[in-house]
Amino acid sequence: MPEQSNDYRVVVFGAGGVGKSSLVLRFVKGTFRESYIPTIEDTYRQVISCNKNICTLQITDTTGSHQFPAMQRLSMSKGHAFILVYSCTSRQSLEELRPIWQVIKETKGAAELPSIPIMLVGNKCDENDTREVSAEEGDAEARRWGCHFMETSAKTNHNVKELFQELLNLEKNRNISLQPEKKSMRGRKIREKCALM
Repeated sequence: MPEQSNDYRVVVFGAGGVGKSSLVLRFVKGTFRESYIPTIEDTYRQVISCNKNICTLQITDTTGSHQFPAMQRLSMSKGHAFILVYSCTSRQSLEELRPIWQVIKETKGAAELPSIPIMLVGNKCDENDTREVSAEEGDAEARRWGCHFMETSAKTNHNVKELFQELLNLEKNRNISLQPEKKSMRGRKIREKCALM
């Protein structure tokens, strides 16, 4: 497992054009851009609560290209959680995740894998007219891989916040919250394990 630090690193993988950057930008900045701009690697940071201390949620948006395998492996080795994105409009994009999934398994090791939060994400679920992968197929693939599944649309903001919230809820080694502790009317502390601000 990566060392415990003040950073909680989420790494986003997927083929080019599936909407990885759009999901991250929609979550972090609340924006969506129609145009496609290829990414080599971008990192976004947000302050969160981790084990009752302040830490940084660091989201790494990786390239959709296979030209940088060393960067991919480095991101995998340092990542605490993973989002594997395909487009519901492209069966090929789901198939391109299989080798990435294999490398994550090799990098993290079979013993640690069940404790690592991993979400398989079918993005562009709003584009039903051009859909090639059903929600049932995505869910079945996630079950085969032993990870969780969700469909999203960065364009319509469907399940974007829920994706990151659910991913952090899956963390078993740290108590992570995207919202500070609140006091109830009786003075007791109430924890929302992963409520987004």
